[in-house]
Amino acid sequence: MAGGLNMKRTGPTNIHLRLLITKLRKKARENNARIWYRVAELLAKPRRQRIAVNLSKINKYTGNGEIVIVPGKVLGAGTLDHEVIVAAWQFSQKAYEKISKKGKCITIEELLEKFPRGSNVKIIT
Repeated sequence: MAGGLNMKRTGPTNIHLRLLITKLRKKARENNARIWYRVAELLAKPRRQRIAVNLSKINKYTGNGEIVIVPGKVLGAGTLDHEVIVAAWQFSQKAYEKISKKGKCITIEELLEKFPRGSNVKIIT
């Protein structure tokens, strides 16, 4: 290491995010659902590498009535022209308003409870 600094990766400092990552890994083991391992892995990235998805991308890659998870933040750019259930770590105010008009915004924890096996859930990155 340059300068003798011993730097180690600590992961997210937000306690709620750390608890969510732990819960995702536990559910993945219990239900043999690899999707939750992948979501936990994406959420554990440093903040600068975390995913931000616009509504236009969700609209483009989903169909009516689909369930999607965004392991990061949903932003309000674009429109949503069909019903969709979106679970995410965070929503911008605009994105929350736009999704609520057509579909439904839920937390990742709520999605875990409703679909513990992760079937029919798409990850949007």
